[in-house]
Amino acid sequence: MTANNNAGFNTRAVHAGQAFEPRTGAVVPPLHFSTTYAQDGIGNLRSGYEYGRGGNPTRDALQEQLAALEGGSAAFSFGSGLAAEDSLIRALARPGDHIVLGNDAYGGTYRLINRVLGDWGIGNTPVDMSDLNAVAAAVRANKTRIVWVETPSNPMMKITDIEALAAVAHDAGALLVVDNTFASPYLQTPLALGADVVVHSTTKYIGGHSDVVGGALVVKDAELAEKIGFIQFAVGAVSGPMDAFLTTRGLKTLGVRMDRHSENGQAVAEWLLQRPEVEAVLYPGLPDHPGHDLAAKQMKKFGGMVSVQFKGGEAAARTVAENTTVFTLAESLGGIESLMNYPSEMTHASVKGTELAVPVNLLRLSCGIEDAADLIADLEQAFAKIG
Repeated sequence: MTANNNAGFNTRAVHAGQAFEPRTGAVVPPLHFSTTYAQDGIGNLRSGYEYGRGGNPTRDALQEQLAALEGGSAAFSFGSGLAAEDSLIRALARPGDHIVLGNDAYGGTYRLINRVLGDWGIGNTPVDMSDLNAVAAAVRANKTRIVWVETPSNPMMKITDIEALAAVAHDAGALLVVDNTFASPYLQTPLALGADVVVHSTTKYIGGHSDVVGGALVVKDAELAEKIGFIQFAVGAVSGPMDAFLTTRGLKTLGVRMDRHSENGQAVAEWLLQRPEVEAVLYPGLPDHPGHDLAAKQMKKFGGMVSVQFKGGEAAARTVAENTTVFTLAESLGGIESLMNYPSEMTHASVKGTELAVPVNLLRLSCGIEDAADLIADLEQAFAKIG
């Protein structure tokens, strides 16, 4: 069976790009490791395959699956999320161009844009993406080629109006790039809201099992797809076949996993809200979150990511981070197991001392698919150790 674009999300996740192997009838498509492909005469390629950097059936199957779930016409799978971002910017921007990005962007994204591509002549302006007037002013003040936003953002959990931001970008002749890693295509489809490109670290929810690193870009526009495809081929930061296979396997269960992640995230956020040690809970599923109504409008559910700030400052945050047993202290997110991160010294250490710096009293929780009662009990015993 193949899934059409009118099929439900989970049907597309299971079947898009996953037709059975015709020779043997194998239900799971085979994993293709070959680096090169026999030609039927010079330049006469079998199904277009020539060399592994240019094309691989396992990677192509994943790309078809990603495009189907994000509602795009084409998708591209890379060796990491940052490789995808680098290739995208190389495809779209030139020295002298400008990127307007969120002032709480992922530290790795900002490092790439500011410290790597900045030396190449690409400028940037960090802006509060919830302030559309400020975004519009920053876009107009520069030769802006790209407006770049994460929603929900990492780790401050800000929600941005994708449709409104797309209008701001397009009015200035810029493109809107949405990092959809936290939401995943199950909870949010930015292309349907006017975005031009969706970015993913597929390492996170899409892979879902903390066992494969990868990244992806998804687009609707054919001309844009051609530019990205050329860079992917010419630069070569593609995902390997085993990585693509593992990502495809994870993606097939994304819907059922995200339902559980969202349930657990909501339960943990509501528990945290009642704790006297807590200064603030940052979770869009809470009615008092400033982006709650907007998130309810453009997301299916609110996800498994929760950030929490402590009245006891850095010491309290560190105490909790270092005393959990079900939550594992580690970087990354989106896996089936719950992870806890201290962004100021871990994922966002590269932006310390800038306006993108993360508060030192903040922890980021990636709520896995364990039983919610066990997650809460683990937090409770860790909280008891706060001095």
